[in-house]
Amino acid sequence: MFKNLLSQKLLTIFILVFFLASPADSARIKDLSNIKGVRSNQLIGFGLVIGLTGTGDSATNVFFSIQTIVSMLKRLGVTVPTAEVSQLKFKNIATVIVTADLPPFAKQGDHIDVTVSSLGDSKSLQGGTLLMTPLKGPDGNTYAVAQGPLSIGGFSVSGSARGVQKNHLTVGRISNGAQVEKEIKYDFNSKKEIILALKTTDFTTASRISKAINDDMKDSLASMMNGGTVRVRVPELYLKNTSDFVTRIEKLDVIPDSEAKVIMDERTGTIVMGENVKISSVAVAHGALFINIKEEPVVSQPPPLAPEGAKTAILPRTRIAVGEGIDKLLVIPDSISLGDVVKGLNSIGVTPRDLIAILQAIKASGALHARLELI
Repeated sequence: MFKNLLSQKLLTIFILVFFLASPADSARIKDLSNIKGVRSNQLIGFGLVIGLTGTGDSATNVFFSIQTIVSMLKRLGVTVPTAEVSQLKFKNIATVIVTADLPPFAKQGDHIDVTVSSLGDSKSLQGGTLLMTPLKGPDGNTYAVAQGPLSIGGFSVSGSARGVQKNHLTVGRISNGAQVEKEIKYDFNSKKEIILALKTTDFTTASRISKAINDDMKDSLASMMNGGTVRVRVPELYLKNTSDFVTRIEKLDVIPDSEAKVIMDERTGTIVMGENVKISSVAVAHGALFINIKEEPVVSQPPPLAPEGAKTAILPRTRIAVGEGIDKLLVIPDSISLGDVVKGLNSIGVTPRDLIAILQAIKASGALHARLELI
C-alpha cells in the first residue's frame, strides 16, 4: 500500500514537472534575449550612517570611522583639535558601503534604490539615517547621490540573559534613496543595427529567432552570428526610431530549443527531466538493502553476599539486523518516452534518492542520452 502511494506521488511530481518545464510552449524574443548595450551600470560609494542607539562602530577597532567623522565635520565648518581626535568616541555612527544599479536610459532627477552595508564592526544599522553619499561608477565619475533613513526589515531585542533577532541587521535598503545626477549618453534611436544576445546559448533557438524576425518583417534583416548572438539590421522605415522597431520584434513568439538534461538534487531528492531525454534499451535491477542498529544497554547488579566493593554497572548491548529487499528487474525498451520511463521506474518501487543512483548508473552504461547535472 505504501509503495503504491509512493509510486503515484512520484508519478504525479514527474508529470507536473514535465508539463511545467516542457519547451514546446513559445516565448517572446524579449524573454529569450537581451539587446547588446542596453544594460544597467553598478555604482558604489562610502558613507556614514548616524542616529544609531549605541550599535555603531567602535573607535578602537575601526580607526577610519573617526577619520571619516573628522573629515565630514571639517567640510561642515567644524574644526576638531588634533589633540582631541584620539579621544572621540561615537557609538551611534557607522561607516558603510553604499551600492546601487543605474538602470539604462536613466535621466537626471530619477530616483533609484540603494543598498547600505556595514563596513566596520557595527552591530546594527536599525533606525539609522544615511548621510549624503556620492555614488561613483568604474570611471570615477559621480552619477548619483544617496541619502535617507534605512529600512532593515528586522529587529533585535535582548535582555541580560538572552535576546531575539530577526533578519540581518547590518545591511539595510533605502527605497528611491538615490537621485541620479549624471546621465549616460546613449543615442539608441540612431542605431542602424541591433545585436540580440541570447540568455541561453543555443544555435537552434538563435536560428528560430532570426527566422521569426525575417518572416514578420518580410525581409532578410536578421542573421545568426553564432549560438548566442543574432544581428538585426534596422529597416529604412525605422532608421530614426529604432525603439519602435525593437518594440515590434521583441513581442514575436519563438519556440526555444533546449538541451536534453536531467537535474538532480541529492539533498532533497528532487529530480527534473526535460522533454528531450531519451533512453536506449537497458535492463535495470533494483534491490533495497537495509541495516538496523539498536543500542539496548543492560544493568548488571552484584549478586547477594557479593564481595565488598562490587558495584552496579551498565553494560552495552547492540542489536544489528541486516536485510535485503526483493530484487526487481525492469527492461526499458529503446526510444522510450519520458512518461514511460517514469512509469517503469515507479513500477519497481524506487524512492527519489534511489532513482538518482539508477539514473547515474544508466548514464554510465551509455543508455541515457542526456546530460546529468547534480546540484
